[in-house]
Amino acid sequence: MTQITESAPSVVDAPALTAADRCDSCGAQAYVRVTLANGELMFCAHHGKKYQEKLAAVASNWHDESARLSEARA
Repeated sequence: MTQITESAPSVVDAPALTAADRCDSCGAQAYVRVTLANGELMFCAHHGKKYQEKLAAVASNWHDESARLSEARA
């Protein structure tokens, strides 16, 4: 589970991601939405984790629904 700290982007109440939202890196279903000064990026759980450290410095908001993947297995 990712912990958001004061120095990291804040988590906001954003519309839920749907199956129509796709990862900008690979096209898989998006579970992470990153808001930047000039737009948004969406990532699957894998790419969200991969780029989180780099994007944390420039993102204004980080919306992560990757926990839904664990809920689906339960």
